[in-house]
Amino acid sequence: MGVQSHLSTLSQIMKTVDPKLHQHLEDLDGGEYLFAFRMLMVLFRREFSFADTLYLWELMWGMEYNPSNFSKYEEPDRTKGKEASSSAVYDKTLKQYGKFERKNMKTGHAEENCSLAIFLVTSVLEIKNRRILTEAKGVDDVVQILGDITSNLDAKKACTEALKLQKKYLSKTKKA
Repeated sequence: MGVQSHLSTLSQIMKTVDPKLHQHLEDLDGGEYLFAFRMLMVLFRREFSFADTLYLWELMWGMEYNPSNFSKYEEPDRTKGKEASSSAVYDKTLKQYGKFERKNMKTGHAEENCSLAIFLVTSVLEIKNRRILTEAKGVDDVVQILGDITSNLDAKKACTEALKLQKKYLSKTKKA
C-alpha cells in the first residue's frame, strides 16, 4: 500500500484507459509517474481548495468503506463458526461496502491496489490530457502543468471523471 505501489497501479490504469497519454509520458521518461507523488502523498491538499479537499477526503472515506477491514481486529474466537457461504449473506454484506469498493468486489478487483485516490490522479491527468500531449517536452513540463492546477480544479468534476474512469478500467480488465 506504499506510494510506489500506487504509482505502479496508476501506470497500469493509465496504460489501460488512455494508452496514448501513457505512451507520451513513457516517451518523456515519466513512465514511473513520479510527478504524481505529491498528489498521492498529501491526498490532493495542494491541488484543490481546502473545502474541496475536505469534500474529497470525506468522499474517499465513504466510498472506499470496507466492513471486512474491521474483522482483522476482532478476537479470533468471536469469528469462529461464522460462515458467509450463502449468496444472501454475501449480498447483504456487499450492501455494507462503499460504492467504489462494492464495484471492485463485484468485478473481482478487490485484492488490487486500486484506491479512489489513484483514479482521481488519473482524472486530473485526463483533464490536462490535451495540454500534456501538446506542451510537455519533458517530465519537468508535466510537473509544471500539474503545478499550475493548484486550487483551480473542481473536486466534483474530478470525482465524476474518476468514477467514469474506474468504470472504464473495470470493463476493460474484467476478470473471468
